Amino acid sequence: MSAPANSITMNAQEFLIWEESQQEKHEFLQGDVFAMGGARREHVVTCLNIASSLKQHLRNTPCRAYMSDMKLQIELLDAYYYPDVMVSCQKSDHQADQFLTQPSLIIEILSDSTEAYDRGDKFAAYRQIESLKEYMLIDIKHKRVECFNRTENNDWLLHDYSNEPSCNLSSLELNIPLSEIFEDIE
Repeated sequence: MSAPANSITMNAQEFLIWEESQQEKHEFLQGDVFAMGGARREHVVTCLNIASSLKQHLRNTPCRAYMSDMKLQIELLDAYYYPDVMVSCQKSDHQADQFLTQPSLIIEILSDSTEAYDRGDKFAAYRQIESLKEYMLIDIKHKRVECFNRTENNDWLLHDYSNEPSCNLSSLELNIPLSEIFEDIE
């Protein structure tokens, strides 16, 4: 996460109203507002690839995929984030206008500037979401996918798909070929 945007501080309700009038996206954590940088082409293509695969798989199910313009609220932490891709199977999320609260899967596409944060503080925040079953990190540079699955004991089990032809999203009973995730990435 970058430094707060011009040292802006406000409460969550003020943030939601304020951000609707902004051209750029901002994340919110306990009163501080953080400007988000633009994404590179490879990031956008990978995000579309994975979201497209999920949309196809989720047809005629109660689950839906959401891309990076939908906020995620973590009320316990007084925070709003913009994950790259989320899947929710909750009807209340499908009726939400501004943010989801109960995703079962969150996907972040790593970049040099966000990797440490996505693996560290952001993952720690996401683990506070009771509905979250799986967290996927996509490393474009190394064409690598890592999936963290919540166990029955509330531990997180890592599966590294760096040398495998596909990755298994167990929370959705879906195998996605890595070639599909990294399609059109050179």
